[in-house]
Amino acid sequence: MPTIELTKENFDTSVKTSDIVLVDFWAAWCGPCRMFAPVFEEAAEKHQDIVFGKVDTEAEQELAAAFQISSIPTLMAIRDGVILYAQPGALPGPALEDLIGKVREVDMEEVRRKIAEQGAEQ
Repeated sequence: MPTIELTKENFDTSVKTSDIVLVDFWAAWCGPCRMFAPVFEEAAEKHQDIVFGKVDTEAEQELAAAFQISSIPTLMAIRDGVILYAQPGALPGPALEDLIGKVREVDMEEVRRKIAEQGAEQ
């Protein structure tokens, strides 16, 4: 599946209607972003069941600000609407594949239980 452009208009819908979403926050002027782009695209072709979205931080400054993106590229992994991973830096292909495997293995029932516990404590 090709990557999709995520905007403030379609971001929430894309996250809510997909089990796993990987988001690449990038900008055209960013050298590391341009180096990471083919790695991200290759993974998108390989993992057809995952939504791979790109947020142009120049065009979508409000969305980038909402997620407090201060360094690009930043990769975010969202599963069942929960952010499991958000780190700046371009990953090499094997590291991205490893991350995808880990996101798939997460016990989301356990994650939801911990979120509920934290909410109850506050």
